[in-house]
Amino acid sequence: MKILVVGGGGREHAIIKKIKENPSVDAIYALPGNAGMAEDADCVNISASDLDGIVSFAKGHGVDYAVVAPDNPLVDGCVDRLEAEGIPCFGPRANAAIIEGSKVFSKNLMKKYGIPTAAYEVFTDARKALEYVKTCPIPTVVKADGLALGKGVIIAETRKDAEDAIVSIMEDKKFGASGNSIVIEEFLEGPEVSVLSFTDGKVVVPMVSSMDHKRALDGDKGLNTGGMGTIAPNPYYTEEIAERCMKEIFIPTMDAMNKENRTFKGCLYFGLMLCKDGPKVIEYNCRFGDPETQVVLPLLKSDLLTVMQAVTDERLAETPVEFSDGAACCVVVASEGYPGSYEKGKPLVIEDEVKDKVFVAGAAFRNGILVTNGGRVLGCTATAEDLPSAIEAAYKVVEKVHFENAYCRKDIGAKALKALR
Repeated sequence: MKILVVGGGGREHAIIKKIKENPSVDAIYALPGNAGMAEDADCVNISASDLDGIVSFAKGHGVDYAVVAPDNPLVDGCVDRLEAEGIPCFGPRANAAIIEGSKVFSKNLMKKYGIPTAAYEVFTDARKALEYVKTCPIPTVVKADGLALGKGVIIAETRKDAEDAIVSIMEDKKFGASGNSIVIEEFLEGPEVSVLSFTDGKVVVPMVSSMDHKRALDGDKGLNTGGMGTIAPNPYYTEEIAERCMKEIFIPTMDAMNKENRTFKGCLYFGLMLCKDGPKVIEYNCRFGDPETQVVLPLLKSDLLTVMQAVTDERLAETPVEFSDGAACCVVVASEGYPGSYEKGKPLVIEDEVKDKVFVAGAAFRNGILVTNGGRVLGCTATAEDLPSAIEAAYKVVEKVHFENAYCRKDIGAKALKALR
């Protein structure tokens, strides 16, 4: 089989490494991929946003199956385009990907179908939004409606912060058209949990829970990032809570999308807050999370491609999806300065003994040498029988990767370890 994976970061590298385990796979094309995954896939310089180029390549190279991983091409209809050419895909069509593509849509969906989430208001007029935050409870959360590279959510600790966020998103158009509408919602408190799930529109099969670390600096300080590391499973996500989420959130969401004629097939990501009065949805993603994928997939015992094809063919109920009982930790090694300004082009060395444990997010070739080419450069991942061992092993992997001005948090998993005590 010839497999196409759309995307070029650490998440895609993790997906590719797992798909490679299937003996029926003859070739994997990554569009665009990155230089650090060139040993695992044929990287083709076609942007993930170039739908015409993706479709043309897939047709011209006899692709048998495609995995569309990033949010933008999913929301823009990449799956629809490929399926129209007879190429089966893993990932939702555009009318289902809207669950991430529009926060207004997802909040209204949850309200309509009684799915627990934060109280909220929607605004299309900046003046009305500014008037509202004069009296709303503080802190509050301001969200751009559309996709914003994971940066369209602002936790406003003061009314001034809320006002600045509204002006930045709606008037200054920091995120372009994504800020034409905003959601202002109740600030929720409690442990956060990420639960990725396979769904074919008939059943929902949750994957191992995980915990992301969004802030740039130790102690959850500094700016929000795309994620500085993850652990799995999340110790706050007990069996009791999992059962409640299945009953109150996961199945109701799948059913709601079906009732709206927007059947979701692919990976549906549930971002949850475990509040005192029960779990609530913070956000939906229409795809594998990054860097959650880097700890969830190494724990998957079942064949990933087989599961993906079962989702596409609506045979998930009859397909085993098994995870190991162990734990995993991913430590992101970033360029110093991320998520602000940082330097690229630093020579990058990954020692041979850990190459199978490193997912490359940002690298390029320059004069035949592997160099850094992003803020988040590597995801150093390890699995073990328990979480403390997985964390220790992941940091040992970090010691085997090298580039100038490398930076990582030193406390990935610390909060989870406290929960285990």
